Amino acid sequence: MRGVALTELTEDYVEALGTAAARVLGGGTWLIGRDTRESGPALQAALGRGLELGGGKPVDCGVLPTPALAHRSATTQSPAAMITASHNPYTDNGVKIFAGGGLKLSDEVERQIEQQLETELVARSAPPSSASSQSPVSGGDRDTDAAAAEYVEHLAAMFPPGVLHGLRVVLDCANGAMSIVAPEAVRALGAEVTVINAAPNGTNINAACGATDPAGLSVAVLAEGADAGLAFDGDGDRVIAIDNTGSVVDGDRLIALGALQLRSEGALTDNAVVVTVMSNLGFHHAMRDAGIDVITTAVGDRYVLEALDAGGYAIGGEQSGHVIYRHVATTGDGLLAGLKLLQRLQATGSTLAELAGGVMTTYPQVLVNVSVAKRHPGIADELADEIAAVQHELGDDGRVLLRPSGTEPLVRVMVEAASDEHAHVLAAQLADVVRGRYG
Repeated sequence: MRGVALTELTEDYVEALGTAAARVLGGGTWLIGRDTRESGPALQAALGRGLELGGGKPVDCGVLPTPALAHRSATTQSPAAMITASHNPYTDNGVKIFAGGGLKLSDEVERQIEQQLETELVARSAPPSSASSQSPVSGGDRDTDAAAAEYVEHLAAMFPPGVLHGLRVVLDCANGAMSIVAPEAVRALGAEVTVINAAPNGTNINAACGATDPAGLSVAVLAEGADAGLAFDGDGDRVIAIDNTGSVVDGDRLIALGALQLRSEGALTDNAVVVTVMSNLGFHHAMRDAGIDVITTAVGDRYVLEALDAGGYAIGGEQSGHVIYRHVATTGDGLLAGLKLLQRLQATGSTLAELAGGVMTTYPQVLVNVSVAKRHPGIADELADEIAAVQHELGDDGRVLLRPSGTEPLVRVMVEAASDEHAHVLAAQLADVVRGRYG
């Protein structure tokens, strides 16, 4: 759940959510982490009060990356909740809930929590008790250091000691939850580290920095003469890399390199990788040429995770930088993905520009958002002939994807082609069809 902090996503609403979650997922210990937004402490306290009302025993883990909280949940088998709006600006906040074991919730469990939440909100709207201040609860215990330290130790233990010795790395921590743990982990493995955007003040999270805006990291990598840069988002579950020439290495390339690395280690289960429909056509061609099967899901890291678990696969993710190494993690982990990239870089002796540039060719991709009068979940089927005509024109050198937004009256038209000009022409052509019929 995500919204404008303390206005849309109020303390009373979050408290009710905590009660609903505890009633559905059960009492006992509940772990709560947060990113660095100024609204985080108030919402974390509200969630803790709600969990106690529902029979839970909340433990405040303090500022912590989402993958660190998921790891703690996995090792303790306790359910957990992360107060974060991920890559959104500081004015937003949200709640991510994990089942015991650090796993994202199924659709059925989400529905149960939503139904229980409605019940809680109705009860709170009735007199005489609707104010959270009347809750006779404390908000839970505190354990603000152990989870972060355990996470750093856990990651460092995955790699040979000193594996990154000799590498110069710049980290952009997005003034978020990775600000302390990421530099500690990378230094622990031997790299020389320069850190930027690691001074959170409650309002600067993701502000012109991090995975959503790596321009500053590119400048820093060039200024430092670094081998690589890693940019995280606010809660640390995704990463974008910068190579030694200052160029962006996106999630598609990180996943492709990760799949090849796992295969070289004999750990690429069933010789397959999982990505969403938004992954670039160049990724699909690269994996085909490497003899690696690609499983494609709907947009969203939860769908990637479901496919990974269904097939027992080792790696998957999204173009935006969510990368899931499923055999060692239960969710996207930007720091783990970054460390795996640096390990491969060190092992090959290549520059990151050579490594990332050689793994795949990125096809020009054009995305057009078309406003429509109302949502049309079945629009791709309704326009099947028009989509097929564009795909026929593209042949094997392009791809077309038309999908409705899950939350807005928008249709997203995406076209990839061998040239940027061709992609723009065809995207505009298909957008006009959508606009004319549904606008």
